Amino acid sequence: MAANNTPTEALHAAATAAPTDNTLRLALDAVEELKGESVKVLDIAALTTMAEHMVICTGRSGRHVKRIGETVIAHAKKAGLAPRVEGLEQSEWVLIDLNGVLVHIMQPVTRAYYQIEKLWDVDIADPDATSATH
Repeated sequence: MAANNTPTEALHAAATAAPTDNTLRLALDAVEELKGESVKVLDIAALTTMAEHMVICTGRSGRHVKRIGETVIAHAKKAGLAPRVEGLEQSEWVLIDLNGVLVHIMQPVTRAYYQIEKLWDVDIADPDATSATH
């Protein structure tokens, strides 16, 4: 059953598991519609108050990044949301704040350089693990 799921199906299953989180599903649908690559969803609710989820994906070029961003924005506005957007004109790294869901759309080189997944993908079950280096 779940073993045959593609990574995209698994991401949608995760979004469906929390039926109240329509915004995350909306973002994933928009990213999938324009074939965003290497999509990763992080649950950051326990790490910050600025959002519950973070979606990170890669576009193949500046034009692709911009189109994915425009699609996320269009879906959000259609759903009655007021997205806050940064970086759309430069299209190297587009950040869209959907009020609870942050969507990062990056070109491959930018994503490899900043590696923002590593900043947020920490093990919060053991808070002493991060303080051990001090």
